[in-house]
Amino acid sequence: MAGLRATRRRQEVANEALVRSLYQEHGRAMLAYATQLTRDRAAAEDVVQEALVRAWRHPDSVLNGKGSVRGWLLTVVRNIVIDTVRARNARPTEVPETPTEVAVERDHADQVVNSMVVVDALSRLSQEHREVLEQIYLLGSTVAEAAKALGIPPGTVKSRSFYALRALREIHAEGPARMERTAS
Repeated sequence: MAGLRATRRRQEVANEALVRSLYQEHGRAMLAYATQLTRDRAAAEDVVQEALVRAWRHPDSVLNGKGSVRGWLLTVVRNIVIDTVRARNARPTEVPETPTEVAVERDHADQVVNSMVVVDALSRLSQEHREVLEQIYLLGSTVAEAAKALGIPPGTVKSRSFYALRALREIHAEGPARMERTAS
């Protein structure tokens, strides 16, 4: 039993030495050939590694004396590339999954609540401040256009918009507590 283990261990060491020497002697040629066939350096390295694994598993095929070792290795490389291409062609092309789309429309409740809050806040402003904000933000008028539409100087439009926005910020800062007190 111990003799069998020792023999097996010597055989494994010899096979590893064989693979190292094959790689040192023929590795560059194998890699160049595999790269030429695959047109991909990383894939070619994988092919060379697989060819060396096959040589390690079947050392008797490499050393049988029929033909050159390099010829055997390059044939193995070519066969691995052909097998890879055939396997890829045998499977259908992979299509990335599309995220499932929900057929339900977006909930507009937040938009309704936001509109109610804005309408409530605008109703708390004076009419002059509200008119300026409507001209500038809702109708998209410039300061000069708003001044002309409202019949006031441009400086007044600027100051009213400043104070109106400040009042809106204060109303917003008071938040729901103020709205609840108003509602009750």
